[in-house]
Amino acid sequence: MAGAALAARLPAAAIETAGTLTIEGQPMSWRTRSALESVGLHAPSHRSRQATAADLARADLIVGLAPEHVEWVRREHPVAAGRTGTLKRLCRSPAPIIGPLQTWVAGLHLEQVSLEGWETVVDPGGGDEAAFVACAHEVVELIDELALLLGATPGSAAEPDRRGTVELPDAEPELLDDERLA
Repeated sequence: MAGAALAARLPAAAIETAGTLTIEGQPMSWRTRSALESVGLHAPSHRSRQATAADLARADLIVGLAPEHVEWVRREHPVAAGRTGTLKRLCRSPAPIIGPLQTWVAGLHLEQVSLEGWETVVDPGGGDEAAFVACAHEVVELIDELALLLGATPGSAAEPDRRGTVELPDAEPELLDDERLA
């Protein structure tokens, strides 16, 4: 959801999504697809994939939807810890980016942040369609905030010199629930 939303807000940015505990190649669940459609987004070719060291190495910013995503990056790929934060924490950042994205991210000192419960975007996995739609609305609102910080103006693409690659971990519990796979 977050990857589709950010790609729509920052069309010139390189947005990749990958999970922290993923079964490779799984299609998006019908509930996720329906939730995306409810907020005007589509990701028809999406397939799950596991985040790799190479993925994280090329990302200027790695966005997790929950503290456990950040914890996984810190544990499995510590070199990327300083570029990894939760979506909610990044939205609380003090100011929009002025200058290169890498400088802004480094100034956040994300590797030193103590993760907290308020940072979680609740995973709708196992829930009904309404839970997925509610999650999509929350994610889109947060992505709108992040896109503004990254230099987007409402209704337009961000300036190219303020973006880099943004890696967004997929929510893995949803991918493991065979009932919801398309």
